[in-house]
Amino acid sequence: MDPHNIARSIEHTLLRPDADLERIAKICSEASSYGFRSVCVNPVHVAHCSLLLQGSGVGVCAVVGFPLGASKTVVKAIEAEQAIGDGAREVDMVMNVGWLKSGCRQDVLSDVRQVAYMAHGSGALIKVIIETALLNDDEKRLACTICLEAGADFVKTSTGFLAGATPDDVRLIREAVGGRAGIKASGGIKDYAAVLAMIAAGADRIGTSHGVAIMAEAALAAGRS
Repeated sequence: MDPHNIARSIEHTLLRPDADLERIAKICSEASSYGFRSVCVNPVHVAHCSLLLQGSGVGVCAVVGFPLGASKTVVKAIEAEQAIGDGAREVDMVMNVGWLKSGCRQDVLSDVRQVAYMAHGSGALIKVIIETALLNDDEKRLACTICLEAGADFVKTSTGFLAGATPDDVRLIREAVGGRAGIKASGGIKDYAAVLAMIAAGADRIGTSHGVAIMAEAALAAGRS
């Protein structure tokens, strides 16, 4: 696969609680050098990343309600609004998994819809993290249906704080959403083979903290072809 296409699918991610400003600056430099789609960071780093990446063509993505999804809806909406104001062009919000598993469909729908409304009103995209590791297949399908109904632009597999993405989950999500939403596979994607497997299963975006190593493998593979 063309390394350029791989690069444009990667959201270079740093969400560790101990991420310092030096490491944040490093991922921005790497994202710019490789032409990644975006950097994905906690909201507190969005303004700094936006400044560092100005004019680079690399976007900034902020997580919201991360990593548990259990913040009140108004808090998620305000967090999204402030991140977008700081320069985020995409927001990855965590679905309230406890509500979903409790059968509180309307509460989950309202939660996602309000954050999506906030993001779209400011010209940003919304991705919804459904945390597949905590859901059975029927719950995954329901989560996807809610995401579509709420106006999500992407369904995202995982926070990466639990078990990560699997090709089977990506295929299930693609079957559930069809062409009506994109898919971001994230969590545990550490090498080029895993990226290819996720893309083959239907992923449009790859969330990973291993983008540099993946690009080195992609370049080697391109050289052998």
